[in-house]
Parts: sequence; C-alpha cells; structure tokens
Amino acid sequence: MEFTKALIKGKLIKRYKRFFADVKIGKEIVTAHCPNTGSMKGLLDEGNEVYVSKNDDPKRKLKYTLEIVKVKKNLVGVNTHFANKIAFHGLTNNLVKEVANNDSIKAEVFFDKETRFDFLVEKNKQKIFVEVKNVTLFREEKTAEFPDAVTTRGSKHLKTLIEAVKKGYKSYLLFLVQIEGVDNFKIAKDIDKEYYENYLLAKKAGVNFLAYQCKINSKEIKIDKKIKIINAWLFRKIWKDESCWKSCSKNSWYAYR
Repeated sequence: MEFTKALIKGKLIKRYKRFFADVKIGKEIVTAHCPNTGSMKGLLDEGNEVYVSKNDDPKRKLKYTLEIVKVKKNLVGVNTHFANKIAFHGLTNNLVKEVANNDSIKAEVFFDKETRFDFLVEKNKQKIFVEVKNVTLFREEKTAEFPDAVTTRGSKHLKTLIEAVKKGYKSYLLFLVQIEGVDNFKIAKDIDKEYYENYLLAKKAGVNFLAYQCKINSKEIKIDKKIKIINAWLFRKIWKDESCWKSCSKNSWYAYR
C-alpha cells in the first residue's frame, strides 16, 4: 500500500482523547488525527519521531493524520484503517504464501448475522476466512505482541473462527505486524489472559495462525515476510512432552504455560 503523498517528519508531543495527537513539525505545533483507538502501549513517549500525512481537503477538520511512530529505532505503522488495505495488497500479490494463487478474494463477508470476517478467499474450491489483527506492541527487542489491551471483540472473533472450521471453512487469523526489526510474535497473555486461552482453544480446533511482518517507510507499507509465532511452539513442545503433562497437576500446567 502506497501513500498518496510523501509523509512529513515531526516529533510527538502527546496523544489525547484517543483521536488527537499534537505533533511538532519544524517550529509549528499541529494537531493530527490519530487513526488508532487502541492503547498504543509503548509508542506514545513525548519526543518520539513520527510521520504524518497531510490532506488539504477543506471539508476535513484536521489536515494531518498520524501514520508512523519510530520507537527504539523501529518504525511502527499505527493507522489501523490501513491494515486491511495492506492485507488485501498482500493477498492479491501472493505475499501470504498460505493462500497464494487463490481464485477470488471478497472483503467484509458475513459469516452469521453478528459476525463478518475481513476476507473470504476461494482456492481450489475451498472457502477460506481470513481475519486480520493489526499489531503495534513490542516490549521485548525482537518480539511483537498482541493484544495491547483487553479485547473482548478479539476473543469473539476467535470463537467464531472455531465455528467456521466446524462448518467446513478453512480459517486463518493473520497478525499483521506493522513493526520493523522484530523476528518473533507472541500473544500477550499477561495483558489479556482470556484471549490467550481462546487462542489455544482455536489452535486446537484447527484455526490457523499466521504472523507477517511489514516493510515500512515514508512512501509505502507492505507485507514483507513471515515471522515465528513462539506461543504456538511452546504449546506444542509442552504438550508433546509426556513427562510434563502426565506428571503436572492442572495448577502447575497453567503456571508452566
């Protein structure tokens, strides 16, 4: 996904009321729209280098939009409105190898009356749901995490993906990691234990989990490469280790996990 205009560099002063961010550009302080309603945990330190887009449409109340934040030398894409556009570009250009060379892609498809998933992909007569989650949290140097706050909606999506598997759909949850410089991804179970538990249930039920990192610069953001999901590796390792699960009590299993 390409930006229509080159982004403008500035310094973050503060983000407030969820939708506003004050940014210093040169000697001027402007108020930019913040297109991310999440906690943006770890991204909002005063003085962080940021990149904003400018739109001169007279109908817009705010001309600037916060697009990228630089943290620990890593660029992080914070515009959640772009997540599905980036994912769609990746799906249509075969950048997500698990669903490459597909026959069709439809966006925003209802599964039931209450839930719609981001994409319905068809490949070799198999119908595949793809749900996208934008990832901006990294507390460890090389590891991205999701979620950055408790997400009831996220847990609901996991449960519905399980139902989709039961009805014969193939289901993928794509963690779109808009963070440069990381090699791994994991579920932030200390932030949302319920989401982590539902993640394990979904994985056991046959939901597929993918983490793809984006290439980010002031001209474009696009899917670059697949990275490891380390929660999944730990779960498989422990479950296959009979000496652990046969001898561990339920309480120690949860503690080990």
